[in-house]
Amino acid sequence: MNIKLKRISELAAFFNETVKKDGFSSTAKRTAAFCKRRFGSKKGRFMPSKELLKAQSEVDASRFPLISICVPLYNTPMPFLKQLIESVLHQSCTRWQLCLADASDEHHGEVGEYIKSLNCDKIAYKKVENLGISANTNAAATLAKGEYLALADHDDVLSPSAIYEIASCAYKTGAGFIYSDEALFSTDILRPIVGHFKPDFAPDYLNCCNYICHFSAFKKQLFDEVGGLDPTCDGSQDHDLFLKLSEKEAPRHIQKVLYYWRVHDGSTSAGTGAKPYVTQAAKKAIAAHLKRTGAVGEVADGLFASTYKINYEIIGAPLVSIMIPNKDHIDDLQKCLASIFEKTLYRNFEIIIIENNSTEKETFEYYASLETRHDNVRVVKYDGGFNFSAINNFGRTHARGDYLLLLNNDIEVINGEWLGEMLSLGEQKGVGIVGAMLYYPDDTVQHAGVIVGLGGYAGHSHKYARRGGSGYMFRLATVQNFSAVTAACMLVKADVYDEVDGLDEGFTVAFNDVDFCLRVRKAGYRVLYTPYATLYHHESKSRGLDEKGDAKLRFDGERARMKQRYGDALTKDEFYNPNLTLDREDFSESDALPKEVFPDE
Repeated sequence: MNIKLKRISELAAFFNETVKKDGFSSTAKRTAAFCKRRFGSKKGRFMPSKELLKAQSEVDASRFPLISICVPLYNTPMPFLKQLIESVLHQSCTRWQLCLADASDEHHGEVGEYIKSLNCDKIAYKKVENLGISANTNAAATLAKGEYLALADHDDVLSPSAIYEIASCAYKTGAGFIYSDEALFSTDILRPIVGHFKPDFAPDYLNCCNYICHFSAFKKQLFDEVGGLDPTCDGSQDHDLFLKLSEKEAPRHIQKVLYYWRVHDGSTSAGTGAKPYVTQAAKKAIAAHLKRTGAVGEVADGLFASTYKINYEIIGAPLVSIMIPNKDHIDDLQKCLASIFEKTLYRNFEIIIIENNSTEKETFEYYASLETRHDNVRVVKYDGGFNFSAINNFGRTHARGDYLLLLNNDIEVINGEWLGEMLSLGEQKGVGIVGAMLYYPDDTVQHAGVIVGLGGYAGHSHKYARRGGSGYMFRLATVQNFSAVTAACMLVKADVYDEVDGLDEGFTVAFNDVDFCLRVRKAGYRVLYTPYATLYHHESKSRGLDEKGDAKLRFDGERARMKQRYGDALTKDEFYNPNLTLDREDFSESDALPKEVFPDE
């Protein structure tokens, strides 16, 4: 194992062990100390270059909107406050206003004196009664003169390009809600501990945890429309606000670190775990979001502290047609079917076995016994050669269900809720496809969503990670938006399957599921992964691709077909940040950060 992979493995093990026990907030500080102790950090790796900052400062930004940064102060340590203010004063773009609402105790009166000494008319300051973080932030917003508001904590630091990037994006796109990537640091932003590289807007992920966080900006008009921050959601006030804003307009994501979140004893990034009031506030915010959007479900604790799960109510009892292609291998098929019948709690399903060129007598004897013992099992015969797409399209013509569940014959059910969990998500408005958590028999991850671009084409999220981990920023342990999921276990609405004309039979073995998901997304539907449907995939972990003879020619041809159809889009996945590597499936940082784009480009 090389040094980089060893570091990733050590950090993942430490993070998973700590976060499971203490939650994300408490883990942040301990992870920071672990990283610093074990690995050190590369100086300034997320900072814009001096050349870029100079170019930004020379841009005529007079038409950019004014960004009012709203900061609630409460007993702020002066060194931290000074660092924040210095980071604002030294922005490459001057289209900012700093709005400070100070609810500090009287003995912190030096804050006001310090602000006065700066003699800066771009800083608005007032003393307020301490009514909680939401009310104090709302008070800061009343000082705002800008078209846009941005939120910052009193002990954090902005990147010197933060205002330019936000204001430029707002000017060029008119976006009403914008967020960026961020990083954790302890003392020096030039030596960040870890970056948080986020996906573009992922609404189902946001339902499970506040991944947007810092640095966020939004039109003041939108902020006022949703009533500002809600004091009854203190502790999860930002999460509540972001859910409300996203209902008005999907946010735009800037894929750069514009915010540095300080880790210290008194910061929210180094708290003492998920406090009960924080959890209650988050559940309240998510439940209110469900009500406003017309979804029916109850909010429950997630697999890790600070994450949440929506138990959507299944409306009616729709029939699910489970389609399983098969050629001989009745041991695999028998294990698969036995696990379905013995464990599956949602019972309104039919099973369609799509027989394809079996030769063994025992196979047909088993088929006959199945149809005799189970009135919801049918065997249909596809006579053509092996073509995974064509076989499933043929099976679909025999399916009577409102939902189709494509399933490999070497799948084994682990948890009885699997089908109900997938169906409850599949019923949600705008969802077209749902995939599951698949493990190898050794309890490492085989599939937890598909990322386009990995290895040049597509790869599986968190492949080979140990079972029970949280993954990168909880992405292994929460319901996620993905570009694709594997057809080894894929639920799809039957009418959506028909709308896009099923699987493309030009992809006989490889990439048919990725292509299908991309076409479903192009038709306007979301593709989800859930960690709450768990199954074993008995595919050989060490088998690899057959790279000889006709198999290699076929694979190369299907790969070329994907490239021809999607081109450069295969290197860009909106749910996978370009700051993350395309060489591995572990969400580790890219060896080369994305190229800096100068203003005149």
